[in-house]
Amino acid sequence: MNKFSRNKKIWFISFLSLLLLALTGCGNTGTTAETKTSGVYQDGKPVTIIAGAPPGSGFDLTARSLAQTLEKEKMVNFPVPVVNVPGAVGAVSLAQIVNDNKGDTQTISITSPSTLINYQRGDSEYGYKDVTMLARLMTDYFTVVVAPDSPYKDLKSLLEAVKEDPDSITIGAATDDRLPFALLLNEIGGDVSKVNFVAYEGGGELVNGLLNGDAQAAISGVSEFISQIGGGSLRSLALLSEERLDGTVKDIPTAIEQGINVTYGNWRGVYGPPDMPAEAVEYWETKIEELLTTPTWKEIAAKNQWEITFMKGQELQKFLAEEDEKIKTGLQQTGQIK
Repeated sequence: MNKFSRNKKIWFISFLSLLLLALTGCGNTGTTAETKTSGVYQDGKPVTIIAGAPPGSGFDLTARSLAQTLEKEKMVNFPVPVVNVPGAVGAVSLAQIVNDNKGDTQTISITSPSTLINYQRGDSEYGYKDVTMLARLMTDYFTVVVAPDSPYKDLKSLLEAVKEDPDSITIGAATDDRLPFALLLNEIGGDVSKVNFVAYEGGGELVNGLLNGDAQAAISGVSEFISQIGGGSLRSLALLSEERLDGTVKDIPTAIEQGINVTYGNWRGVYGPPDMPAEAVEYWETKIEELLTTPTWKEIAAKNQWEITFMKGQELQKFLAEEDEKIKTGLQQTGQIK
């Protein structure tokens, strides 16, 4: 090989090296952009999902469904442990996050109408405006259930019995779930102040209370009772949805069908601590919106009869303000607040 051919070969190899370096640099630019977008969560540090109620509750089911989807769909590169912090249907965990986690990026929590109801009733000094509301996920419609051998065959017969002799019938309900039952009773002219409510924090406790006879009826989101309804160990009297739902509960009539014009959805969402950094807020808004379109989440939603009702940003804030007013009006109408 002459000197000219050798130099030409060296030049060509150098050119290929520079070209490869340039292409690698372009690839790194993409990686850098991705890191910049979600850099707050690039170190593998766990993000804890708080469920403000015991295992078996709607909060717990939602939190674990989020974690399951994030992990199964490989949407995050960090652990997402679920921690139950029960107490006053989310009020205890809310107070802890407000007081102990300000500005934190490594904690998110499940929310629902309970956050608004607890504040309106004075059961919590904190409300949705005290944290960083990230997204609304879905709606879990309420249902009223009884034991299989209950003498009450439909919603109206139960409500009439409560209206006539409220002391004789115990209604199992988390404190925030009393509002939809109160609205049902109010619709037929019953005295809500006389209802014999017994407080339970989650679906597991409610089911036990019904099956051992401590409660004659109960109300909660349909997902908390769906396996018992499907298995025949509980019987649903009505769904508080506008139309009948599909799947396991497809044969259950709505309250509207039974002449009681009440609908009520137990929406659930996610919030972060106060002063959560904008980068973290954007990350979770984007991640949650993507999560709700995955096969894993769609399967979970179908199983639990959840209607996906995603909201974020200004749309979410508008919804919360309107929901707050509706809840306030409902509590006033049923005599729970002035």
